[in-house]
Amino acid sequence: MPRADKLLLLDTASLYFRAFYGVPDKVTAPDGSPINAARGLLDIIAKLITLYEPTHVVACWDDDWRPQWRVDLIPSYKSHRVVEVVATGPDVEEVPDPLEAQIPLIRQTLGLLGIPIIGVAEHEADDVIGTLATHATMPVDIVTGDRDLFQLVDDARDVRVIYTARGMSNLEIVTDAVVVAKYGVLPGQYADFATMRGDASDGLPGVAGVGEKTAATLLQSHGDLIGIRAAAEAGEGMSAGVRAKILAATGYLDVAPTVVAVAPDLDIVAPTEALRPLDPAEADAATALAEKWNLGGSMTRAVAAIATIEG
Repeated sequence: MPRADKLLLLDTASLYFRAFYGVPDKVTAPDGSPINAARGLLDIIAKLITLYEPTHVVACWDDDWRPQWRVDLIPSYKSHRVVEVVATGPDVEEVPDPLEAQIPLIRQTLGLLGIPIIGVAEHEADDVIGTLATHATMPVDIVTGDRDLFQLVDDARDVRVIYTARGMSNLEIVTDAVVVAKYGVLPGQYADFATMRGDASDGLPGVAGVGEKTAATLLQSHGDLIGIRAAAEAGEGMSAGVRAKILAATGYLDVAPTVVAVAPDLDIVAPTEALRPLDPAEADAATALAEKWNLGGSMTRAVAAIATIEG
């Protein structure tokens, strides 16, 4: 029986960082080059395809991990991860040299497997995921360790997150009910919730003195950030202390929602062809690459997982 259509969206950088830190670096290519991230990502892909049985897979890419338009709005955005400021293009992110060296190999392996890589200039992988998930005509699984993508969860459209933060052996399927249970807000409120809470890992300060509990309570009472700000200005529906905190954060709240929200309408053409088993020539090329780089059983497992897809 052919599988029902399902789209698997990979937050690729999130996954290859996880692979890099999760797979020992003592296994190397014959020339001594590091390959742990490449091998680990192949195993992650094999596991995801086997567990969740997608028909379509996209490797979403950070063409710009720190878009200038987000930095213009909030200068602290991811600033602690910048190692070199580039005037004419994306700033250079702090990435361990042994991982950086594997990026071309990772892209090559994805290409040989037939997994399309999609990135958009001046946008992050999150934005690519946001657009593809928003316009998908089939169920969607988003694989990420980034909570910000919880804003895309939508039971009615069959969009869920496969959350990797606790490791590949303890994956969590995030649905509407899971977001509500964790945070007390609906997925559609999550971006406003994250805006108020802030996120030190992304350099987002949040509203000073407003944590997760207060943010959730405000959203439960007022629906969204627009409603919360209107109530604060009117002096209604919250304590004087909370009102003062919301009003003091006016400048931040004017711009932060644009930074936190993922882009839903980028100019992207989603792949319409299902992922398919490799033909003999493609399989030979994958085997040759695996032998050259000592990718071992990781490539074999990824090719075998893809071979189970019938579309």
